[in-house]
Amino acid sequence: MKILVVGPSWVGDAVMAQSLYKLILQETKNKIDVLAPQWTLGVLDRMKEVETSICSPFDHGEFKFCKRVEFGRSMESRSYDQAIILTNSLKSALIPYFSKIPKRTGWLGEMRYGLINDIRKFDRTKDILMIEKFAVLADDISNKSIKIPWPSLSINPDNLLRLSNNFSFDIERKTLSICPGAEFGPSKRWPTNYFAEVVLNYLSKDWQVFILGSSKDVKISSEIKEKVPAQYHQNLFNFTGSTKITDAIDILSNSNLVLTNDSGLMHIAAAVDSKLLALYGPTSPDFTPPLSKKAKIIKKVSEVDKTRRGSDAGGYHPSLLMIKPDEVMENLDSLEKIVSV
Repeated sequence: MKILVVGPSWVGDAVMAQSLYKLILQETKNKIDVLAPQWTLGVLDRMKEVETSICSPFDHGEFKFCKRVEFGRSMESRSYDQAIILTNSLKSALIPYFSKIPKRTGWLGEMRYGLINDIRKFDRTKDILMIEKFAVLADDISNKSIKIPWPSLSINPDNLLRLSNNFSFDIERKTLSICPGAEFGPSKRWPTNYFAEVVLNYLSKDWQVFILGSSKDVKISSEIKEKVPAQYHQNLFNFTGSTKITDAIDILSNSNLVLTNDSGLMHIAAAVDSKLLALYGPTSPDFTPPLSKKAKIIKKVSEVDKTRRGSDAGGYHPSLLMIKPDEVMENLDSLEKIVSV
């Protein structure tokens, strides 16, 4: 069966969707193409389950009905047997419909009767993981005892070596990678001065420290670097805005420790089996935790808050201010002692 998946818009969700792809390919005759935003394509490139990744010509939030009809009709010649739509929006279901894909699987979402003709349900009264919600869209998940596989991204050692040569870092040296950004907003970020304290601790122990993130994180990564004395800058590498997502995948795979907010890079670090410490503020790890046996989580409050700016002057959420650098470093030290199997 030839399947088109309409993929998620966010990097973290794109990573977690791999669990669904693994389930689909338990039937070896299936083939999966994924239609996804440009910024998630690098993640798909590292999934052996994906036959072809197709770049969506639409920006996040764009409706453009006529353009979607035209694009859907252009996809008809690919002759897909089934479409699986991983988002809830009306617009995301238009392309499979106008591609005349006979079976269109998804949740009802924004009243998509007709556009979705294979409507799946999940128990909203239960707390389930995102990968469990995705798994409902696989045909053979009716067996409740089925084990849902966790994401596992492929690594490119040659690319890591290229990065090492280009940026003059040492692959063999102990490395802490930090991911200080978060798409949700400042309320989801641990304070830059807290990050800087941890960074300085590891630099003083002769570690390398990498700062990873997108171009949106350049300002906060610069703030962290400014708080670190210049004498340690030689081993502090700021990659925000200067590397591709595939580069981040390889760098995280080679990191001894990863310190991260609840973000897309957190899910990537988990999917490359890095030892990681995830810091949660107003969001909840109950739905989208890092899926790794080498991950630890710190969260100080049980409540979930959807505000994008906290009450602190810097926009930080009080629950993240409660997580102090000493506690973080203590947890990182315990993570480092975990023996990899």
